[in-house]
Amino acid sequence: MVRSDRVTIQDVAVLSGLSICTVSRALRKLPNVSEKAQMRVAEAASKLGYKASAAASRLAGGNTGSVAIVARTATSWFFAQAVEAAEEVLGDSGYDTVLISLRNKASVRRQFFGNLENLAQRVDGLLLLNIDPSPEEMEALEACGLAVASVGMRNVPWDNVGIDDEHAAWQATQHLLDLGHWDLAVLSSAEPVLNDVPRFRGFRRALDEHHLTVHPDLVVSCDPSIDDGRRAMAELITRGARPTAVFAHCDEAAFGAMTALREYGLSVPKNVSVIGIDNHPMSGFLGLSTVAQPVADQGAFAANLLCERLLNNETPHQPSNHLLDTKLIERKTTRHKR
Repeated sequence: MVRSDRVTIQDVAVLSGLSICTVSRALRKLPNVSEKAQMRVAEAASKLGYKASAAASRLAGGNTGSVAIVARTATSWFFAQAVEAAEEVLGDSGYDTVLISLRNKASVRRQFFGNLENLAQRVDGLLLLNIDPSPEEMEALEACGLAVASVGMRNVPWDNVGIDDEHAAWQATQHLLDLGHWDLAVLSSAEPVLNDVPRFRGFRRALDEHHLTVHPDLVVSCDPSIDDGRRAMAELITRGARPTAVFAHCDEAAFGAMTALREYGLSVPKNVSVIGIDNHPMSGFLGLSTVAQPVADQGAFAANLLCERLLNNETPHQPSNHLLDTKLIERKTTRHKR
């Protein structure tokens, strides 16, 4: 996938020094944006020649005035944040939204992809959140004729917004290595032997750069939830693994790992350092070191791209992949090995 040369809302955000969510509201002259921010956005947009899609884009883009937001689950923090930001942008652009949760169930997923033709009668477009389609599911998406944009997907034939997951995991792992930790455990989002997922690749790359190898006994697959993070960490401990630091693929899994360590009488970070990815609101409260990602901005940006696609659905379109920046935040759950 290649980047488009067209000016996007991200370019305006970078030039103005404001978040994509704030820029989106300012461009549409919505309330709760300061006069100073409005002026900064207007100046940046003018310099770049960017114009927001019209609120009446629904009239040009389709005939239902609705967009479906599809998530693997509607209960996790990541999806709640991305959905809320996307709904705001779509609503401001004149679209009603239909939220579809696949509930992390294979049966629900099969039903959704099997009924895409019927869904295409009720919505003009799809915004997909972190859904990795199989070849058969990709064929169904391309055949349904709907405009599509996504968050957190790879190698897709439509506009996508996300982060460099491999680099984010590398940042987290490198932080632990810099603190002198060599025995690192990882709570991975999938079984790495079967699924070479980007965050596991980032973990492995950081170790490779220090001439270290991934120890199979220190790898556990883990869903993005507190409960499964707790289970995965408990599994590591009961199998006799004694890492000095743990990288969890998301903050919620890290919260669960911290809970399990405490239950087994281990102190964080005295006995084990822990780091995650996200910057979940509870991370600051719990003092979790993490790699922050702009979740709401990803949802807002992808929704803007989908609105632009619906507005210009008759013109040739080169899909683009937009990666937003991540940032290491060091708090109280990581420290130098002693």
